[in-house]
Amino acid sequence: MNPPTNLFAAVPKRSARAPVAPFLPMSREEMDALGWDECDVILVTGDAYIDHPSFGMALVGRLLEANGYRVGIIAQPDWQSADAFRALGKPRLYYGVTAGNMDSMVNRYTADRKPRSDDAYTPNGEPNKRPDRAVSVYAQRCREAFPGTPVVIGSIEASLRRIAHYDYWSDKVRRSVLFESKADMLIFGNAERALVDLTRRMADGENIKTIRDLRGTAFLVPSGWMPSEEWGVHNSTRVDTPGKIDKHVDPYLMVNPSSPTCATDTAAGKPADEVNPAMVEPTKMAAPPPPPAEVVKPIRIMSREERRAMELEKHHKTVVRLPSYETVANDPVMYAHASRVFHLESNPGNARALVQGHGDRDVWMNPPPLPLAMDEMDNVYDMNYARGPHPSYGNANIPAWEMIRFSVNIMRGCFGGCTFCSITEHEGRIIQSRSEPSILREIEHIRDKTKGFTGIISDLGGPTANMYRLSCKDKEIETTCRRLSCVYPSICVNLGTNHNPLIKLYRRAREIPGVKKILIQSGLRYDLAVRSPEYVKELVTHHVGGLLKIAPEHTESNVLSKMMKPGIGAYDEFKALFEKYSLEAGKKQYLIPYFIAAHPGATDEDMLNLALWLKKNNFRLDQVQTFMPTPMAMASAMYHSRRNPLHKVTEDSEEVFTPRSLKQRQAHKAFLRYYDPKNWPILRDALRNMGRGDLIGTGERHLIPPYTPGEENFKASQGKRAMPMLAPGADKRGGRGAPVVGGRGKPNALTGSLTARQTVETKAKPSILDTIKVKKAAPAPAKGGNPGRAAASGAPRGRK
Repeated sequence: MNPPTNLFAAVPKRSARAPVAPFLPMSREEMDALGWDECDVILVTGDAYIDHPSFGMALVGRLLEANGYRVGIIAQPDWQSADAFRALGKPRLYYGVTAGNMDSMVNRYTADRKPRSDDAYTPNGEPNKRPDRAVSVYAQRCREAFPGTPVVIGSIEASLRRIAHYDYWSDKVRRSVLFESKADMLIFGNAERALVDLTRRMADGENIKTIRDLRGTAFLVPSGWMPSEEWGVHNSTRVDTPGKIDKHVDPYLMVNPSSPTCATDTAAGKPADEVNPAMVEPTKMAAPPPPPAEVVKPIRIMSREERRAMELEKHHKTVVRLPSYETVANDPVMYAHASRVFHLESNPGNARALVQGHGDRDVWMNPPPLPLAMDEMDNVYDMNYARGPHPSYGNANIPAWEMIRFSVNIMRGCFGGCTFCSITEHEGRIIQSRSEPSILREIEHIRDKTKGFTGIISDLGGPTANMYRLSCKDKEIETTCRRLSCVYPSICVNLGTNHNPLIKLYRRAREIPGVKKILIQSGLRYDLAVRSPEYVKELVTHHVGGLLKIAPEHTESNVLSKMMKPGIGAYDEFKALFEKYSLEAGKKQYLIPYFIAAHPGATDEDMLNLALWLKKNNFRLDQVQTFMPTPMAMASAMYHSRRNPLHKVTEDSEEVFTPRSLKQRQAHKAFLRYYDPKNWPILRDALRNMGRGDLIGTGERHLIPPYTPGEENFKASQGKRAMPMLAPGADKRGGRGAPVVGGRGKPNALTGSLTARQTVETKAKPSILDTIKVKKAAPAPAKGGNPGRAAASGAPRGRK
């Protein structure tokens, strides 16, 4: 790979012909007003055009403009024909195609595969302004509009589909998006560096078909293609061995010289690697050939540095071959194996190129892009943005713009590695932060130029609220690390967790004249926050507007281990600090936890335990989330393969129970909103199938009542205590039950004996739920029995 160049190092090639535009043009009239006869690059996007660095098309458009190129935008075109894609004429260099800030399938459909009724990235939230799989559709229309014009695809939709991937909406493994889109190149991850280098080289006359050395790019090549003869290939099994391990051939076995021994030969119609050595005819040992003449070679002593340099050069010229599309499409175990290897090769410091066969062609993926330096991040966010929607939208309300118009992005990347999240796959694990002066300048821009500013900054954050300027303590260790997460199963000893730069930033931002309040609404990584009580105090005292959203995601260790999330004890620890500093500040403030239903690994019993925890802690969740498998996420690999790619994957490795039926997924979601009468019928069925009818009743110890408002017997049930429906073998005397036991035989934090992290207040006021004994569900019925009960009782828990 070529060494990285600074994004703003080159002198603009067309600066005299490319004046800064108030908005990037969306029509020929705007091009004429700028004196443009053509665009160098035309960006096609599924979002409304908002000229703000939080929107991808604006960021890369302004970046190319800053490098001297003329950039036009086609936003949310009518994809029914190619006419809309000809609106700005033919681009001189290429079309850049993106689905927008969101994956188009996630944007258009719910976790239950139902069409959404609105689109936050469209004027007035109007739905159906983008097609399914927008990258492929837009790219094909660009080809049709001007045949022969290069097409480059990007955005999170393209990034997460660069190899064969499980597609939740069609419930099958699909080929790389490069095939469907027929694009010349795919740029994945943070695209700035690759996009600038590609554009420079194409402007200098290079053909896009010959540009094969840019990090963060993928493209199609003939099967077996290599950049040069110096390159070697490793099968993915050298990284992680899947499947059945064949018995080693006896090295002393003598075989007939006429018998096939080469891997390309066959015996009895079988490949050589399938021949049973015991069935090969033995023969007499042939006379050994004369020894070859001894060749004397000089011994060269290499220094440690020379050996290291030679090993690195060999490493960087090695490509890892993943199982082919045909293999992973038909073998879920191999799909999980491919997912694991893919994620192991994601650190820009040590990742190798990857290749995956699709029929007679290969998808070649260069290593991920190198992170931007702080000065590059500053320049990217300091460019000449109009910081508002394009004037053609008039006074239309664009929900996504309203959400972020008074917020500031201070960093990108996430080293959490949550398996259900795609941030790591797209932005990487290495945190890229802006400098304090750059962030403060943007706050001043908002104050001075953004209409409607009332003195409140809605957020200073990014993918997470509190990873600003956190990094590995040793760059050499960071370069060689292959961990999937820096904070799971515990926070790495090499991770710096100093929150002082963030505390200083908060204080400096509050001092800006005209700024009344700065809120923090990005997701808080609370297991990191507790490492810095001073940060928690600063946050709670000055930056919480009454409610703080955090995401424990679940309470059960069995599920949290599949998510790569910390145990619920970390939440308890943060809650204690939050309440302490809120009390000291004289403020009534509350935590709002977020949870995910139907995640791989979550059984009915796990969701019941979570519901009991919510009731015990008096939480009534309004917005809840059902797990949605998105392409390339490790949790999606679990969902499809029922294997755990967090560990080595074999045919005999741990099976992961996954709620897949619509009925069970809805029941899991209903547990999160146990208090809603609409959910009571489905919860009653689920509890009875689990053998937990004792939780149905009108007493304090019950989870839901026996009737629903509007049912015939509802009124009759009011005013009298309903007899609980006991599970078989339950204690009818109603005595105090045993502590709840979690998936690994430890006291459960829900209702069992109090842990050290539980507060004194909880001890002083024990809930009646402390008396509930959560039992394992009854054994699964015989074939043809109730699927809900079978799912609840037959799910494997933990490792085998």
